[in-house]
Amino acid sequence: MLLALAAFSLTARATEPQRREDTAQLHPIKVHFSLLDPATWPVVPIPFISVGPTSGQTYGIIPTLLQHGRNGEIIRIIAPDIVHSNDFGWGGHVRILAYPSADSEWSLVGSAEQHVQSSLDARYESGLLRKSRWSLTAEADYDRSGTDRFFGIGNETPLAAQTVYIDQQAWLQATLGWNITHTWQFAYTFLAKKVKVIGGHLSGIASLTSRFAHVPGTGTTHMLLHRVSLTYDTLNSVTLPSRGVEVIFYGGVAARNGSPAHPLFTEAGFDGRFYWSPLDSLTIVTHVDLRYMPTVNAAPFWALSSIGGDSSILGGRQTLRGFVDSRFVDRNSFVANLEFRQKLFALNAFGTRLDLQIAPFVDTGRVFSRGSTFPVDKLHNVIGVGFRGIAQPYVVGYVDVGYGSEGAAVFTGIGYPF
Repeated sequence: MLLALAAFSLTARATEPQRREDTAQLHPIKVHFSLLDPATWPVVPIPFISVGPTSGQTYGIIPTLLQHGRNGEIIRIIAPDIVHSNDFGWGGHVRILAYPSADSEWSLVGSAEQHVQSSLDARYESGLLRKSRWSLTAEADYDRSGTDRFFGIGNETPLAAQTVYIDQQAWLQATLGWNITHTWQFAYTFLAKKVKVIGGHLSGIASLTSRFAHVPGTGTTHMLLHRVSLTYDTLNSVTLPSRGVEVIFYGGVAARNGSPAHPLFTEAGFDGRFYWSPLDSLTIVTHVDLRYMPTVNAAPFWALSSIGGDSSILGGRQTLRGFVDSRFVDRNSFVANLEFRQKLFALNAFGTRLDLQIAPFVDTGRVFSRGSTFPVDKLHNVIGVGFRGIAQPYVVGYVDVGYGSEGAAVFTGIGYPF
């Protein structure tokens, strides 16, 4: 299973600061084909296994084509698939991920299933190494999901209050970063977003519109967000850091009609990540995030601070891997995470070096409505262990299993949670 996980990780981001600059020319590796030697296969048959506490079970196969540069580094990935979900039927994805240089990358990913779910995402990044004066990230996204959950607002919402809804959103986001030095960056982010929330239809789960019909954020909402941030970054790698710190201070204002004079909400926060490697095979990682919303004027529930799930998004949901995505929602949030990423062994497969890691972790956090509340009181705690496959150059696939007060949760996906 871990070998499949490591191979599956090849379908994601593969940027690394030490990659050579001149990689525009494709150089497929020419080897003699042998059915018994996977390294000679023209495509990598990667099993697709997605299991989450809310997303159900999805299985499939991804025939992945890897294209390499002169030095064997991955510079393009083409990965279509056909999958089957127990909730939404048959479907498929199309993925094209390209890494034209060490300083830039782009991707195009689309999907559709028989029932409810579909998505299309296009993303471009440049200035990743912060060697030039400016860095740019631009992304356009459409997504329709039928698995999102809502339990009400507050730090003690009961599990019995669970509801499901269909979340259909389209957004355009751009971030322009001014690299003051290689370490310091000042950035401006603009986000235009349209979100439509309607009742969900999963067996045995109440619809959000039947239990929380009057919560702000149901129906259709248009939102414009302006955010500024200041980043201090000494990490030794873009995608697989083992030493250094990254600290981000940010503030923003979101409006329904585009005018900051009539905000839906304002936000201010801090996000810090700290990496230390006492041994070559071990990296200890600490993550802390604190978000406040000083002003909330009928802000939609999906824009409030939330904790739960396996990902950390600046100004959004934070990692708490013993609970479903956005399990606890309120005006403000605090979360802290600790991981011990220990390398187990390395092997060569499909023409790529694979490192396998085990990562025991501890997560803790809470949400709260008043700014005067002590953030580290009445915390929700999670313990667990992660298994990660790292495909050179530095692509990560994972399986994380966490246990909290509501039982166990399993997450799979691409990239580190923080």
